[in-house]
Amino acid sequence: PDEDTKETTKDGEEEVFEADELELLQVDLGDMVKLKQILDEAVAAALLDKFLEEDYRLDNIKLSIMVSACLFAMVAQFAPLPFPESRPILGACCCCYFILSGILQLITTFIDKDSILLTKPVPSTKTSNTTLQKYGVRVRSQFPRFSEFYTIILEFQGMENSPNVEQRWSVGQFFDKEGMFDEIGLQQEIEALFLRLESGKYDNKLTSSKKHD
Repeated sequence: PDEDTKETTKDGEEEVFEADELELLQVDLGDMVKLKQILDEAVAAALLDKFLEEDYRLDNIKLSIMVSACLFAMVAQFAPLPFPESRPILGACCCCYFILSGILQLITTFIDKDSILLTKPVPSTKTSNTTLQKYGVRVRSQFPRFSEFYTIILEFQGMENSPNVEQRWSVGQFFDKEGMFDEIGLQQEIEALFLRLESGKYDNKLTSSKKHD
């Protein structure tokens, strides 16, 4: 085939690929948990694809705690000792398991809270915002039960009294009545929200100005 045919074939393959990428996702609008999961994943993807790099440190800590708890459970289950003699080991393993499970629950309740994503600071080559260069971004989402409104809050991770930007949308803006998800529309909204944070157009300007003073 000549070059024109190759180009046409190549373009055709690219068009098919793009069509697959843009395939709409359908969600049961009555499933609030699934609805929030889809929205949270799309928000995280929008930020990670263009602007930020995820910070896995807290996730690694939680994973280590979970693995340790499972190891204690395995020892309690498969320890090669007959029952009466194994009671001290069983007791110690059960105590360790419940302590680690409690620590994990405390992390989820008091540290994670409504956070869906933690990121690393942005390199100076990618942003002129000195705060973003020093702190990562904490992405929080709120979707109260029986509410139609979905809220995203972007703030600086590890910064006391951090300024933030916040935006609330009706889920009807991103889902039609059949549950088809407009992922591109949400990505554009999230990109605009991040650019507000990067440019310093915070929603809680009073808190921010007090901190700088």
